[in-house]
Amino acid sequence: MIESLRISCFHLSLTIFLLVLLHVSYALVTSDSVYDTFLHCLQKHTNESDQVSNIIYAQTNANYSTVLRNYIRNARFNTSSTRKPLLIVTPSLESQVGATVVCSQTIGIQLRIRSGGHDFEGISYVSYNAPFIILDMFNFKSITVDTDDESVWVQVGATLGELYYSIWEKSKVHGFPAGVCSTVGVGGHISGGGYGTMMRKFGLTIDNVLDAKIVDVNGNVLDRKSMGEDLFWAIRGGGGASFGVVLSYKLKLVPVPETVSVFSFETILDRNTMTTDIVYRWQEVAPNIDNALFMRLHLKPVNSMVRKREKTIIASIMALYLGKAKQLISLLEEEFPELDLKKNDCTEMSWIDSVLWWNGFAVGTSPHALLNRNLNSAGFLKRKSDYIQKLISKDGLEWVFKKMIESGKTGLALSPYGGRMSQISASETPFPHRAGNLYKIEYSVNWEEEGEEAEKNYITQIRRLYSYMTPFVSKNPRSAFLNYRDLDIGISSNDENSYEDGKVYGLKYFNDNFYRLVKVKTAVDPHNFFRNEQSIPTLPK
Repeated sequence: MIESLRISCFHLSLTIFLLVLLHVSYALVTSDSVYDTFLHCLQKHTNESDQVSNIIYAQTNANYSTVLRNYIRNARFNTSSTRKPLLIVTPSLESQVGATVVCSQTIGIQLRIRSGGHDFEGISYVSYNAPFIILDMFNFKSITVDTDDESVWVQVGATLGELYYSIWEKSKVHGFPAGVCSTVGVGGHISGGGYGTMMRKFGLTIDNVLDAKIVDVNGNVLDRKSMGEDLFWAIRGGGGASFGVVLSYKLKLVPVPETVSVFSFETILDRNTMTTDIVYRWQEVAPNIDNALFMRLHLKPVNSMVRKREKTIIASIMALYLGKAKQLISLLEEEFPELDLKKNDCTEMSWIDSVLWWNGFAVGTSPHALLNRNLNSAGFLKRKSDYIQKLISKDGLEWVFKKMIESGKTGLALSPYGGRMSQISASETPFPHRAGNLYKIEYSVNWEEEGEEAEKNYITQIRRLYSYMTPFVSKNPRSAFLNYRDLDIGISSNDENSYEDGKVYGLKYFNDNFYRLVKVKTAVDPHNFFRNEQSIPTLPK
């Protein structure tokens, strides 16, 4: 008993000592010498003595806070207690990216890579356990559209809105299957998988990547041929930041009709006895209907207008059809008559206008609105994800609605699969969630209140609903979507246990593709320089 107590006391003392040592070490590396050492190294490796100082922001720089906050998209990671980067490097040349990778290793400081900042857990600009530097790629925003070749080269710091706008400038009959949110950075979106309203017709964003350029751990710039097919495979859905710094992607443009159609539909549980029937029927129809139709279903707790001081569920459908309204109505009359939609419930428009509509802009808004990066505008949020492989019964849906109301503010966005998604092998890219999945669930909660108490409250709400959904979702593993980053499903401290830690979340994001990703990682970055709380680990030594 006494001996056990002595051992416990020893471990406590050792823990306190290590924490103090970590604090002292961090204090030491925040000195001005880091800036001077890094600047000298960067100048040496770029031969740009006069210019390179303009791309580095130390904490003492008057513009440091603005540069940092511009691309923070989650206010949870913009507090006084959030660990800040020692330096922010904002390159505009490939040589500067390569030099940053080399110099970060030379001075022994971790590197975080940010394109648009929409990583839901902020790990592109926050490190939870070590001093770090941000390599901010927002200046890498060149877009070159080739309509003859039906392709586009886009740098990773460009936004999806800028990509869509550039395609529209050159062609009115081409588009690209990527995300809805126009301010998302191309780099993180594509390297994590990328999906959008045309995925049932053309697959995911990564299914339409032709080539890429990446800076490896040695600072070399590689294209598809020189990096090899294994690495090219890995950075299309496996998370590029685990393997290097992706500079740009070559994408295959897809044909879009001159006229597309959109509609929105909503039904409220306490005012429409058919609401549950409609949601159940959506599960049957949405993954199996014509590939040209994408119908996303949103479920959200709202205040009841029938029973005061009670809540109910609103179910709303947003849809894009790659064709005219007459064809759409004919299709829905046959496949989904429960909606009872008429032609005047639909709006015909160009593809670029549908992009604006999905972003929440009013019909008639100029495409120039897609160029607004909406800087320094973060709200508080938390996201989680799941996959549904079997229909949830009507009784099950009623139970889910009840639990949503009990849980608070968390909403669900249900995106149907099927179509092209079911035709691509689970091992074709690192993204494995193909055939067998009816739809993906995004759990979503946003709030405005500041402080730890509010954060704890809302995160508890979303975690509770996630737990309630366990009987209905995929199992062994309970799968998750990398672009909906969620540290709840596992983290790595990048120590001697990193492989076992990485396996916990890796199998959820990538299923059996995780093992191939680990082999690629071990081959291209054997010392695990490119790492974060959910990076791909190397094989254990």
